[in-house]
Amino acid sequence: MKSQSVVTDLRRKVFTEVAKVAYESENYASDLEEIPYLITPNEVPQYRESIYRERQIASERVRLAMGLSLRPANKPVHITAGVDKSTIAEKYYEPPLMQVIPSACDKCPDNEYVVSDQCRNCVSHACIKNCPKGAVSIQNGKAFIDQSKCIKCGKCKSACPYDAIARHIRPCAHACGVKAISSDEFGRAHIDVDKCVACGQCMSACPFGAIADKSQIFQLIQAIKRGDEVVAAVAPAIIGQFGPKVTPGKMKSALLALGFKDVYEVAVGADVGCIAEAHHYVNEVATGKLPFLFTSCCPAWAVLVKKQFPDLASEVSEELTPMVATARSIKANRPEARVVFIGPCAAKKLEASRKTVRSHVDFVITFEELAGMFDAKGLNLEELEELPVRIKATGAGRGYACAGGVASAIEGCVKEYFPDTEVKIQHAEGLTDCKKILTLAKAGKLNGYLIEGMGCPGGCVAGVGTIIPPERAKIAVEQTVKESQQSYPPREMEDLAEKLSKMD
Repeated sequence: MKSQSVVTDLRRKVFTEVAKVAYESENYASDLEEIPYLITPNEVPQYRESIYRERQIASERVRLAMGLSLRPANKPVHITAGVDKSTIAEKYYEPPLMQVIPSACDKCPDNEYVVSDQCRNCVSHACIKNCPKGAVSIQNGKAFIDQSKCIKCGKCKSACPYDAIARHIRPCAHACGVKAISSDEFGRAHIDVDKCVACGQCMSACPFGAIADKSQIFQLIQAIKRGDEVVAAVAPAIIGQFGPKVTPGKMKSALLALGFKDVYEVAVGADVGCIAEAHHYVNEVATGKLPFLFTSCCPAWAVLVKKQFPDLASEVSEELTPMVATARSIKANRPEARVVFIGPCAAKKLEASRKTVRSHVDFVITFEELAGMFDAKGLNLEELEELPVRIKATGAGRGYACAGGVASAIEGCVKEYFPDTEVKIQHAEGLTDCKKILTLAKAGKLNGYLIEGMGCPGGCVAGVGTIIPPERAKIAVEQTVKESQQSYPPREMEDLAEKLSKMD
C-alpha cells in the first residue's frame, strides 16, 4: 500500500524495528542501539546533509518509541539511558507526549513575506505603493522586503500582479489551532505544554518529521510475551486503513497473530455513549436546565475547553467516551484482561492516563504503530484467514469516526426515542473552528444546542495516527455505516450505559 510520505515511512521503520526487538531480542540495550544503523545503513545520507545527523534523529525516534524523553543536547547521554525503566510489561511514558526533535527541526521561517524570482520589476510597483511601512524597495532589479520593517500585513502580496511574493509559514505552527508552537532561542520549533492539547496536527504537518509522540508498543509486546490476557479494542476509523481487501475477519486474524487474545469493537462503546448523551440532551438541554451540551469523545476538544474556556468546562458531557465505555464493558466480563485501545488518535494516550480511566485502558497505540507491529511479524494482512466476526455495533456508533458523526448519531437517537423533541446541532472540526464555536457558545449564541467538537479537521479519520488520506478513510467508514444492520442502538442498551457509568 502506498504511503503518504517519506516521513511516515521513516516513523514506521522505527516502530517496526522497536517491535522486532520487543518480540525477539534477548539483549534489549544492544539491539536498540543498532536501530539507527538499520534505518541509515549506508555511508551516503538520503535526506540530510550527513549520515550522522540522520542517525542522531533516528536515535531520538527510538527513545520516543520506547516512551522515553529526548536526550539533552548539551550532555553526553546514551541512546538507551533509562531504558531499564521502560522495558516493562506495563504502560510507561515520560511526559510530555509531544516533543520536537531538535536535530530534525529545520528552523522553518515563521510568518515571513519574501519575493520570489517571479518578480519582473514592473513599472507599477504596486507592492511598494501598498506597503504601509516602507518595507519594500527595489534592489538588484527586483522587489526586496526589509524584514525589520515588515509588519506581516500581506498587502504587498495581495497587490502583486504576478504573485511574486510568497508568505512563508512554519507548517507546524500553522497547523496548531491553539497557538502552542513558538520558536526557541535557536529558531527551532518549541511546544508550550501548557497550551498543547496533544491533537498531533503539528506532527502531521511537519515536512521534516521533527515532531513526534511517545509510543507504548514495546511495553504492550512485553505484556503479550508475559502471557497476559491482552485484548484489542479497535476504533471504527480502522476501516480501510490497511487496504480495501483487509476485512474485519482478516484484521482479527492479524491481531490474533500478534498475540492478542480477542478483539472488540469500540463502536459498541460509541453506541452506549450515544444513548446516554441523547438522554442527557433531552432531560437537561431541551428542558432548559442547561444552556447546551458539549460532546466528550474527542480528548483534544475536551482539553481545549478546560484549558481555554474553563468557565464552560462543566458543559462537557460526563458520559463515558467510546474508548472508556468499551474498556469498562470488557473489564466487567473479563476482569483480568489488559485492554489495548487501537485507534487514530495520539491524544487518547493522555486520556487513558487520567486517574479515572487508567484502571480500565491499559495501553493505547495508533494504527501507524500497529502497522509497525504487523511489519515486525512479517504479516501480509490480505493473505490471512477470514475469521468469523460478529458485528455488534450499529451505524450510529461506527459513524463517530467522521466529523459530524457524533452529533448525527445523538440526534438520530433523540428522534428515535423521543420523536417530539426538537434537536439543534452544531459541530466544529479543527481546533481553530472549535475555538470559534466555543466563543459563540460563551456569548450565549448557541443555547439549546448539542455541540460536537473534533480536534482534527475531518474527525477521527484524520487523526495523526492514521495511515491513509482522510478522504479515503471517510468513504470507507461511511460505507460501513450504510451496510450496518441496525442504524441506532436499541433502548435495552440504556441499562448497560447506566451500569458502566457507575463502575469504579
